[in-house]
Amino acid sequence: MNKELIIRSGSDAVDFALLKDGKLIELHKEEEKSNFQVGDIFIAKIRKPVAGLNAAFVNVGFEKDAFLHYHDLGPNLTSQLKFIKLVSAGKLKDFSLKSFPFEKEIDKDGVITDVISANQSILVQVVKEPISTKGPRISSELSLAGRFIVLVPFSDRVSISQKIESKEEKDRLKRLVQSIRPKGFGVIVRTVAEGKKVAELDKDLQNLLSRWTAMCKKLPTAHHPSKVLGELNRASSILRDVFNDTFTGIHIDDEELYNETKDYLQEIAPSKQSIVKFYQSKDTPIFEKYNIERQIKTSFGKTVSMSKGAYLIIEHTEALHVIDVNSGNRSNKASNQEDTALEVNLIAAAEVARQLRLRDMGGIIVVDFIDMSNPENRKVLFDFLREEMSDDKAKHKILPPSKFGLIQITRQRVRPEVNIKTREEDPNNEHGEIDAPISIVDKITSDVERLLKAHKKIVLNAHPFVAAYLTKGFPSLRSKWFFEHKKWVKIIPRDAYTFLEYHFYDKNGNEIKD
Repeated sequence: MNKELIIRSGSDAVDFALLKDGKLIELHKEEEKSNFQVGDIFIAKIRKPVAGLNAAFVNVGFEKDAFLHYHDLGPNLTSQLKFIKLVSAGKLKDFSLKSFPFEKEIDKDGVITDVISANQSILVQVVKEPISTKGPRISSELSLAGRFIVLVPFSDRVSISQKIESKEEKDRLKRLVQSIRPKGFGVIVRTVAEGKKVAELDKDLQNLLSRWTAMCKKLPTAHHPSKVLGELNRASSILRDVFNDTFTGIHIDDEELYNETKDYLQEIAPSKQSIVKFYQSKDTPIFEKYNIERQIKTSFGKTVSMSKGAYLIIEHTEALHVIDVNSGNRSNKASNQEDTALEVNLIAAAEVARQLRLRDMGGIIVVDFIDMSNPENRKVLFDFLREEMSDDKAKHKILPPSKFGLIQITRQRVRPEVNIKTREEDPNNEHGEIDAPISIVDKITSDVERLLKAHKKIVLNAHPFVAAYLTKGFPSLRSKWFFEHKKWVKIIPRDAYTFLEYHFYDKNGNEIKD
């Protein structure tokens, strides 16, 4: 398995595409004006605690107040508030917490008006970026994420990632972390720490402590509200969270970002520094070179094509996302309907897992798979979907298939959903829209594969532009069809056709209808 990160820099945004064996699985955009990223820490002002909601509205400098629920305050809120007051007034110069006396923990079922009041200063962290009309969701239980560990100020807990299964490894990591953990700080050990030595963990810890100290130094002079600790740039944060030994390439078209990324990789994985490459070609844009632009056009529409003629229909409603699985009109070698249903469902499950990550879809997702009567097959599908989604960093839960073949998924979303317009202006109608031309080419290819199984000879009639795209160059798409199916497809340009109109005919000149 090869993983590549492709980074494209523009004048006002940076795009990040994560490829797995050449297939696009994640797409992120970092805009220059984005001031509220998950992980950013702000010194903020409580605007108004509301007892009825058991929450407070907090001014973090966004047009809409952020929402802070009582359960997101953290048990040691009183200690944190006292610390902020002393540091902001310049009365406390030691930020290590080793000699800072902790206050009594707040009641976990308490009322917000008992612990915070209007105009009070508080340190908060963004846990969900502003989405639609809502302000950012925040927490005052701070955490600083590193490569191997997460540092939690005003805590004494040590916890190990549940994804590390070996009890011996969990115990080893717990002992190591207990030996290096500074007083006043809790530590969460991340999955990638499995098998790491104490020196690597300690280096990560010291780096996080330095970031904490640098943040505290800003507090006496910081404007309220303002950002006092920013997340790493998106390239570094993606690498921190997803980078592992399976990465084979990181390609960047911006020299400054290339140097930053190389320096960051030198810190976290020096042996892999050589995989960072500076892309300098002026002829072909980086997303075109790695076939990403094409995948974006064909992956973000309402209809998503899959192999063997199957396709998904993805609908968005206010309350949930609905995904319908369709087998398409195709001939199949499977011996019966049940086998066909299982085959299509497994193809669809892999694509659903990819689409959830690609679009960063959150909330409730209902997938209508093709009905299967065999309980064993339903279990195979459920296990396969869980395995396909195991790489997904977002918290998610998958319920077993219902009697109607529906699988329900809940998936946490902390950033706005990636939504890319794939329909374009219709050149034949100034007020209309059509699918992006590249997606039509994919549909034609899918139709050709299906029809050549049932017909010895087919003739394609298409608009001259589309016909030229299919026949020009070497190897042309038509040549590829010939090498794969050992059958030649005759293509006739038709001036009378609208831009994306096409029809297939058999050897007798009869139109082949679906």
